[in-house]
Amino acid sequence: MEAADSTAKPVRRVPSGTLKPTTTGLPCTVWRKNWLRLEIESSEYDLLFLSTCLKLLLFPAYRSTDFEVHRNWLAITHSLPISRWYYDTTSEWTLDYPPFFAYFEKLLSIPASFVDPKIVDLNNLNYDAWSAIAYQRTTVILSELVLGAVLLRFIRGSVDPSTQRIISASLFLHPGFLIVDHIHFQYNGFMFGILLWSILMARNGNKLASGILFAVLLNFKHIYMYLAPAYFIYLLRSFCISPSGKLEIKNFLSLANAVIAVFIVSFGPFIVMGQIPQVLSRLFPFTRGLNHAYWAPNAWALVTAADRVLLRYASRSGAGLDINISGLASTSRGLVGDTVFAVLPNIKPVHTFIATLAFQSIALVKLWFTPTYKSFLTALTLCGYASYLFGWHVHEKAILLVLVPLSLLAAERHAYFRTFIIASVAGIFSLFPLIFTPGESIFKVIYSSLWILFVYVPLTRRVYEFPRSPAFAIIDTLEKIYLAGFPLLQVFVTLFPVLVARRQVPVAADICVASPNFTCPEPALHPEGVTAMEFLPLMLTSVYCAVGLIWGFCRLMFVYLNEESTYQGPLSRI
Repeated sequence: MEAADSTAKPVRRVPSGTLKPTTTGLPCTVWRKNWLRLEIESSEYDLLFLSTCLKLLLFPAYRSTDFEVHRNWLAITHSLPISRWYYDTTSEWTLDYPPFFAYFEKLLSIPASFVDPKIVDLNNLNYDAWSAIAYQRTTVILSELVLGAVLLRFIRGSVDPSTQRIISASLFLHPGFLIVDHIHFQYNGFMFGILLWSILMARNGNKLASGILFAVLLNFKHIYMYLAPAYFIYLLRSFCISPSGKLEIKNFLSLANAVIAVFIVSFGPFIVMGQIPQVLSRLFPFTRGLNHAYWAPNAWALVTAADRVLLRYASRSGAGLDINISGLASTSRGLVGDTVFAVLPNIKPVHTFIATLAFQSIALVKLWFTPTYKSFLTALTLCGYASYLFGWHVHEKAILLVLVPLSLLAAERHAYFRTFIIASVAGIFSLFPLIFTPGESIFKVIYSSLWILFVYVPLTRRVYEFPRSPAFAIIDTLEKIYLAGFPLLQVFVTLFPVLVARRQVPVAADICVASPNFTCPEPALHPEGVTAMEFLPLMLTSVYCAVGLIWGFCRLMFVYLNEESTYQGPLSRI
């Protein structure tokens, strides 16, 4: 038996995934397992198995035109040389994502050609054989494993693993991903996995890796540009500038060169072929209107609804308002195209850009002075939030840019948790109109209700705080009343088609005003089977959800700006 070395210092073993301070004062993570050797507990395997079975059962479910969009992109990248990818117009669903996603589609097209060659036939439009459905839905499930692996790493490195396990499970089972990816059909789970991986690297103190991963993400889907200002300020302030204010040249050059290298790898072939203008024209089609066909529940939804109310008021009272004739039917019919207001001044892209940047700047100023991980995560959420509320032609699916990072803040303390609940209920409900078929409609309501219940009950036990003043008690009561309105709204939306008789009604009948400033247009009938009020459920859904989401934004901004720097919540300790 060998003698022990009496001069040797005792070795302090650090559990896998725990955090320890470095000599620079920044947190880092000590891993004894690499990313390909995750230690998965039996309960986590059970969760993965049950969620996968649920997603498999959804294979025959409703799917939107996005299914054909991605099938067509498989065909484009498989059948055409790269020089034709961003020029092809065989289908109306042209390739309009950055190159990394095109390469991703190219990779998926290879197995698809063996599963069923018709999937990658460029001229085989709207192909929906069972082989295509099963293959494409399977790729969503498999690519979402990136999200699952990252969420496991969040648990392993957390200072409160039990709470983080609830949050990670809620994200992996998020109704937004189930509705948008596994029914509607997209790949958001995969891309948000990359975003969370980048956030995880920031939490672990690996700022360079965080920046590189975010650059990769931007080259998969450019909508994540909404989050770029928070990344720019955080990485510049915490990685490229020392606490004393000195520029760290080595770090700055490392980050800049790494990001540039990512973009060169992505856009390099198209730079060589001189196709950058064509690629950019596909990525940024500025000819679209302020609102999507179904208004995303943001600030412009409220402005649009206000314009409808003023128009109706003018039609009933004969008030002498200046009426823009071209705006009579453009904003309330659920049509794709430019949004023109009838009474209020029109909103232009520059207005939305200024509003978005202004509200983002409020959070970014604080991030500059407090470049901690928690401050970064909150500012990141607020940047996505501001872009959603004030951006141009925002899709309702973009609410995931808010709900996903906000979930990581849910257990920080009660103020964040209540903001998370309000935003989650309103945001998830705003996705319901994407799914309108009877079977799936029942499923989305039941699943989302169970999800809220299973997240709310355990987290509220950990963070609940009794209102400490009459003002807080009033706010708490009003928030509960607002949340209680969603079941009533769902009942109305469900019963509305039954309550309203379907008939032909003149388009201008409900908006023709007796005013000297305006002449009624010739009435034109709606298509058979469409009523003048058919868009009312969508409008009410958008407006009601917008109220909650705007309140959630104001709430989160207030909490962030008034947060004491000495407060030590779970995230503050890492």
